[in-house]
Amino acid sequence: MSDIKITNLRKSFGSVDVLKGIDLDIKSGEFVVFVGPSGCGKSTLLRSIAGLEAVTSGTVSIDGRVVNDIPPSQRGIAMVFQTYALYPHMTVAENMAYALRIAKMPKSEREAAVAAAAETLHLTPYLHRKPKDLSGGQRQRVAIGRAIVRNPKVFLFDEPLSNLDAALRLKMRLEISRLSDALPDTTMIYVTHDQVEAMTMADRIVVLKDGEVQQVGTPIELYNAPQSLFVAQFIGSPKMNILSGAKAEGFAAPHVGVRPEHLEIIGCEGGAWTGTAVHSESLGADSFVYLDIGDEDLMTVRLPGTAEVAAGTTVSVAPRAGQYYLFNTMGRAVAGGKVVGA
Repeated sequence: MSDIKITNLRKSFGSVDVLKGIDLDIKSGEFVVFVGPSGCGKSTLLRSIAGLEAVTSGTVSIDGRVVNDIPPSQRGIAMVFQTYALYPHMTVAENMAYALRIAKMPKSEREAAVAAAAETLHLTPYLHRKPKDLSGGQRQRVAIGRAIVRNPKVFLFDEPLSNLDAALRLKMRLEISRLSDALPDTTMIYVTHDQVEAMTMADRIVVLKDGEVQQVGTPIELYNAPQSLFVAQFIGSPKMNILSGAKAEGFAAPHVGVRPEHLEIIGCEGGAWTGTAVHSESLGADSFVYLDIGDEDLMTVRLPGTAEVAAGTTVSVAPRAGQYYLFNTMGRAVAGGKVVGA
């Protein structure tokens, strides 16, 4: 078992409070993603779990044991970093086996562990190559394999895909998801600023802002029932449209949110909001129309197929079937809007 319990965890650097009383329970075998903007504390929280940062107060427990004073090497964790940190003079097999050799594991057991990890990560044909002969995705798989061979209770990933191009990121997301399925008893915690990675990989997402947890839930829970304006706009791509002040009149709340796919074009008048089309983008399966309705931000409308609206056209839109979200003056969700999918 590899349950993780974080209780009132605080971390300060001098007078700067980076983590402000984090409480979090992670179940054994879960794939949990920490997501949030740069500086929100997600990497500091990950490093605190790893033991690479000493916490200011609070506790981190793994399998019911408080590990605050336990060295990283004795916590039963393995960490995969943003940079691959492979030894350039070693082969793939030697890189993967290095920690086991330092631990004086017998050669036959090392070789068996490396072979099993290589098979899982489709690295068997590359075991005798050097890192310079590998692609970026293959190098990242070697870094993951180096962690797998240690048979950890907990995997920690710190933005491991940020150095890869879009195609490789997609491929590696699939690889890591398959790895999670192949290791059902291993808890995985993954840090990213990319909400698409969070939505596609996580069993549960922890949304952080300014050192505090904003919301915890499954991807669909956060998408369908955001508890704050911050979560509503951070989760979902393109982000939710937020209307305030006079633009929210008629919805009985200071702020109303509507996702681009929940808006429909009524015509040139008669909708909840009317504006001028500024630009259209056709992506094949979907199209996006950007409207100037007099706010600082353009309103985004998602349409099916290759639909286009010519720039300069007057367009009126309204939420489809009442699909919208309401928020109070503090930015917290309030009753009244329809929770889509509920």
